[in-house]
Amino acid sequence: MEQTATKTGRPPLPECGYYLNSLYFYITEGCNLRCSHCWINPPFEKDNRAGDFPYVDLKLFKHIVSQAKALGAYSVKLSGGEPLIHPEIHEILDYIKAEDLRLAVETNATVCTPELARKIKECRNSFVSTSLDGPDAATHERVRGVKGCFGATLQGLRYLVEADLNPQIIMAVMRHNRDKMEALVRLAESEKAGSVKFTFVTSSGRENDIAKDKNKTLTIEEIIETGKWIEKELIPSSEISIVYSHPMAFKTFKKAITKGSGSCGIFGVIGILGSGKYALCGIGQTILEMVFGDAGTDKLADIWNHNPLINEIREKLPRNLKGICADCIFRKKCLGSCIAMNYNHYRDLMAPNWFCQEAHSLGLFPERCIIPGSKSEYPGKNIG
Repeated sequence: MEQTATKTGRPPLPECGYYLNSLYFYITEGCNLRCSHCWINPPFEKDNRAGDFPYVDLKLFKHIVSQAKALGAYSVKLSGGEPLIHPEIHEILDYIKAEDLRLAVETNATVCTPELARKIKECRNSFVSTSLDGPDAATHERVRGVKGCFGATLQGLRYLVEADLNPQIIMAVMRHNRDKMEALVRLAESEKAGSVKFTFVTSSGRENDIAKDKNKTLTIEEIIETGKWIEKELIPSSEISIVYSHPMAFKTFKKAITKGSGSCGIFGVIGILGSGKYALCGIGQTILEMVFGDAGTDKLADIWNHNPLINEIREKLPRNLKGICADCIFRKKCLGSCIAMNYNHYRDLMAPNWFCQEAHSLGLFPERCIIPGSKSEYPGKNIG
């Protein structure tokens, strides 16, 4: 799946044959919430300060970006931990604007201010997603683990809306809040959010509070049925866009072929952890073999062009995908949906999408998406 130099003004194609399109910065290891479902499990920072934990400082941030632009990078995503508690977040946003980079921010919005919202808006094609797990404090704070965070998130959301950012609200759906999904959409509409995204939390491959009690999460059958309800009832009744985290095979053909419908962006991204390490993505914070090098000492071009694991992914994906992914008509577009999550689940780089594989084992994978005559057995075991 070698890329071609089709965009004018981009630098020469890197030696490996793939542009580095985007940098995923997990810019601080600290977070001011204690989310029960987080698979990264950042350390809790009660005083809304990231300085007590490893973080990518401004000097290193600039050093990484300058190298990435030479490899074709035109966008950055800021995540964490909680990116807005970074001690130099204002300066980082100023630099992103000055470099004319596209910006995406994943935040709980609890410490968002009018000034931060304005600075985010001033960056090119800025997009913000904000976590809100229920339409009321009791539901949301049960997930996020900090009293008062519901009101703080709503206020931050309003600052983002006032800055004309059209933020997306992301709801982590579990058993205790599934019946609040429609109310969350109505709240999003009333707050003038741009869209709502539902992500279904599972215990698979996690090492957190969710894994200790699998009754907190929905079954595969329940997740599939909820997706059907979203399509048939919730989306038609909503004034704003609604998306959900099902793999392509479980969506309509029209949605499956739409841009941004859930394919893995692995060929054009690299992650940077709060420690300054390069990694596949945030998975590197808990799985050391997904760490590629140190941004302070290693040249990004060397890692991007020559890292054995990155090149193995390029050489094998999607041709060597296993299980149901090998037999799915969407494999070349979907690419397993999320390589990191699949690896986290099976410890196999070419493992099938865990959701699709488990659905197939239950006889619930859509037959219309299976290549005729194929076999979809997979011997891998869930390590969660």
